[in-house]
Amino acid sequence: MDVDSHEDDFRRVVHDLGPTRFLPASGVEIIRDLSLRQAPRYALFDFDGTLSLIREGWPGVMVPMMVEVLRATGTGESDEDLSRLVYGFVMELNGKQTVFQMIRLAEEVRVRGGTPEDPLAYKQMYHDRLMKRIAGRHDALRSGRVQAEDMLVPGAVEALSALQERRVVLYLASGTDEEYVVEEARLLGLDHYFGDRIYGAIDNYKDFSKAMVIDRILNENKVKGEALLGFGDGYVEILNIKQAGGVAVAVASDEAGRSGRPDAWKRDRLISVGADLVVPDFRDCRTLLDYLWSCVEGR
Repeated sequence: MDVDSHEDDFRRVVHDLGPTRFLPASGVEIIRDLSLRQAPRYALFDFDGTLSLIREGWPGVMVPMMVEVLRATGTGESDEDLSRLVYGFVMELNGKQTVFQMIRLAEEVRVRGGTPEDPLAYKQMYHDRLMKRIAGRHDALRSGRVQAEDMLVPGAVEALSALQERRVVLYLASGTDEEYVVEEARLLGLDHYFGDRIYGAIDNYKDFSKAMVIDRILNENKVKGEALLGFGDGYVEILNIKQAGGVAVAVASDEAGRSGRPDAWKRDRLISVGADLVVPDFRDCRTLLDYLWSCVEGR
């Protein structure tokens, strides 16, 4: 299986970070001051970890599954060594479509003399196990035992509403399979913000990428990248937004704790691929948007 050139592997493009600053009384960190020729007209959001917390804890499903697969090759490596290896490449590829992690798993099986399954089969195995883990979250949302806000990155709804108030058209693009993104957006009450502008992974993974979604936004609306604002906790969307010429906001979310403090690993990773700003969540979204709109030349 060839790797889709639209989703590059992680690589640092920013090596020397100068001084940063925070907007007053907020958690909004300015990595570089902006000067915009126009206000954003379109905004692209990642889903898992950026808006939704339904799949929080997914590495605790993927990593053990992969260790189990590698153990079956008869390798003499310890479970500890395999876990360390797997966790490394799983997180290195985090942000790309799930299938890319499974492609790497297949490569590791082959290296150990095994005959790998198709990466899509590994993806289905992982998804089946993940669904067992999060089925209770789905059921709790459907029944009302848990409120949507408890499964959202704090301030997410206010951020989407505030962007709509500014007449920004919202798009959603996720490396999770599209049918599940649509379902989970509905469970969280977010679907009406995006309408039919929700995109997710498909089995023919070469026909989907976040870069392709960005190209579609720009081409269909006949605008340049400077009209685009992007939000994400994965390196792919941040890198793609910057490559297109847009403004990239890194959401360094603390998914498990919802503490309001940025996750240090995410912050470093997202700054290194060009993020313009970093937020831990959307609690200070109106301060963030006021800043962005103040950066428009002539205002």
